Amino acid sequence: MNFKIGDKVVVITGKDKGKEGKIITTLRDKNQVVVEGINMVKKHLKPDGQNAGSIVEREMPIHASNVMIIDPKTKERSRIGHELDKKNKKVRISKKSNEKLD
Repeated sequence: MNFKIGDKVVVITGKDKGKEGKIITTLRDKNQVVVEGINMVKKHLKPDGQNAGSIVEREMPIHASNVMIIDPKTKERSRIGHELDKKNKKVRISKKSNEKLD
């Protein structure tokens, strides 16, 4: 998976198509990402000794193939490529503008 925590992405398919957000967590074994404000569901919490029961909204994971990174230069969605830099270290680049991704 080419995504990292903190990457700005756009959803390309599904109920939240077109929405943008930052990646909160990556689930590499399932090839899924959790994006803030995307794929919100209501979670019912049972009451315990101190707190009453409640309903909270939280983000759920979506498959990594359903999001694309936002190019930092053009602010459009782009694919991710890899190159070797001057020190022969592999870096991520945006395919649209060949801009290095942090």
